[in-house]
Parts: sequence; structure tokens; C-alpha cells
Amino acid sequence: MPITDKVAAAKQIGEFLQAVITNGAFKLKYRISVDPPIAQHRDWEHPEILVEFAGPDSALLLERGGELLRAFELLASEILHLQGNEHEKIWFDCKNFRALRIDELQLAARTAADRVRRTGEPYRFGPMSSRERRIVHLALREEKDLRTESDGEGGRRSVVVYPGTYKRPPRPDRRPLS
Repeated sequence: MPITDKVAAAKQIGEFLQAVITNGAFKLKYRISVDPPIAQHRDWEHPEILVEFAGPDSALLLERGGELLRAFELLASEILHLQGNEHEKIWFDCKNFRALRIDELQLAARTAADRVRRTGEPYRFGPMSSRERRIVHLALREEKDLRTESDGEGGRRSVVVYPGTYKRPPRPDRRPLS
């Protein structure tokens, strides 16, 4: 469901966060912005609601690659009944984690591209969220001699960078059951 009333949606997120922070005894503060200005790294993504965290427990949000931060964001998406293709409408961030992660993924994409060019062999990234896969795809979208594809299922889905002319080996035929 699209966000029809952004102010009401921001209020819902605020109520959710207040309950989580209070009941979880987190030492966190947050700021919610509706239609935030577009920052340097947001050239292809334009969140409608941005939540920024700060405070003594910020490190907890960022442990394990920002797992708790992403969990809060996912729960807020569920509260707002956002469909999978609308997950870019809200962003949660802490200590500029998103921008740093985008830089890291773009560098990894360029490094993978160089490796694929040098070896002529595909390069498979480890499993990533749909947002992170999208960043890799977009980072390499102008590379005419390469192509990227998402591969795998569920939480094991990853990006593969291929030379533009690469042909996958045929899969072994499956024999019919007798």
C-alpha cells in the first residue's frame, strides 16, 4: 500500500520506535524527516521518510552489519503495510551507516568488475539484501562489457557479475524418473 499520508506514517513509525526504545531500555534518540533532502548517495533512491538514530546504544544498531537497524526498518515497513517494491520509501540510518555501506558496495562492485575483466570469469558476491543487490546492479549499470544478475533464493540471493559475452555452461539434463 503506498504511503498516502506521510505525516501519519511518520507518526506511526514514531509510536513504534518509542515503544521499542522504552520497552527495550535502549539509550537512543531518533529524528524522523518527511521528504528529506537528497544527499550525495541518494541519486537513485528517494526515501519519503528518513529515520536517523543517535545515542549511547547506536553501536547496537550497527552490530553485525546493521542487522538491528535493518530489523527496525523492516518492522516499520510491516507496520505501514508496504509491499516489497515499496521498501525504498522509508530509510533508517545511524552514524551515516547507509552512506558508508553504499560506498563499500560500490567499491566492491568496481573491484569485482576489474576482476571479471582480468580473468574472464564470473564473480559471485555473498548473499545480500535486495537493497544491497540493487546498489551493486546500479553501480555497474554503465559497464557495457559486463552484466549483472541476481541469483539464488530467499536469504541466499546474491549478485553475479558476468563478462558481457559470457555463456553459461549448460546444466546437466535431468533424467526422467522411471
